[in-house]
Amino acid sequence: MEIKPLNIEKHIEHVISILIEYTPRVIGAFVVLIVGLWLIQRLAKLATRSMEKRDLDVSLRTFLKSLITVGLKVVLIVTVAGMIGIGTTSFLTILGAAGLAVGLALQGSLSNFAGGVLVLIFKPFRVGDQIEAQGQNGTVIEIQIFNTILLTGDLKTIILPNGAVSNGTIINYSKNGLLRGDIQVTVSASNDINQVKKLLTEALLQHPFILKTPMPEIAAIKIIDNAVTLSIKPYGLAANYSIINSDVVEIAYKVFEKNEITAPIQKRIILNA
Repeated sequence: MEIKPLNIEKHIEHVISILIEYTPRVIGAFVVLIVGLWLIQRLAKLATRSMEKRDLDVSLRTFLKSLITVGLKVVLIVTVAGMIGIGTTSFLTILGAAGLAVGLALQGSLSNFAGGVLVLIFKPFRVGDQIEAQGQNGTVIEIQIFNTILLTGDLKTIILPNGAVSNGTIINYSKNGLLRGDIQVTVSASNDINQVKKLLTEALLQHPFILKTPMPEIAAIKIIDNAVTLSIKPYGLAANYSIINSDVVEIAYKVFEKNEITAPIQKRIILNA
């Protein structure tokens, strides 16, 4: 079979026209790819430095760096493919549908992940803080991406999902470094209440963990049946909170015993049928 020279020339012209049309696109796409990868690397380094300055958790820094890098590379590849002439509409549609399906399937986990990110970024509490969240009270021993781990006073381990923690009320007893105790004792109204308050204050200030500034507060808050209830509010470091509360009861007992401060007499009314 003889190939006509005219057909060969047409094929050559067609190839040349394709090269003329696509060569600038390929070169441009290649340049964009190289520059884009360099920019992504620079942005990842800048993001890492920023996260280090904010003292973010190492695991969160690593994850966010990978997330930023992968996300930007996907955008870059789609852009380069569009420059070459590859249709990206269907690809983006499939990618979006897959992302929606994964998001719906992992809705709870994604909520906990987002909560963990918020906790690690904004730091409403840190490891070692005494907090109350979701009705649970304990010391934070670990902050994970999905969960926060607490250790209670009776050595129980509590695992709280970060989604619920970040969306709920958090009481951080250690945030300011100081805590005020609140212990109530009852004495007979026949005692000199001002003298009782003075003796208690002097005894409290001798305790090594109770601060002198601010001074302990002692106030009469209730009088019922010849009994006066005193509220004792000493200040101390958050780490010593439990010790102070326990010792204040012992201090009050010793003060009452030494100074013969009487307790209220319970009255019973017996009715004979």
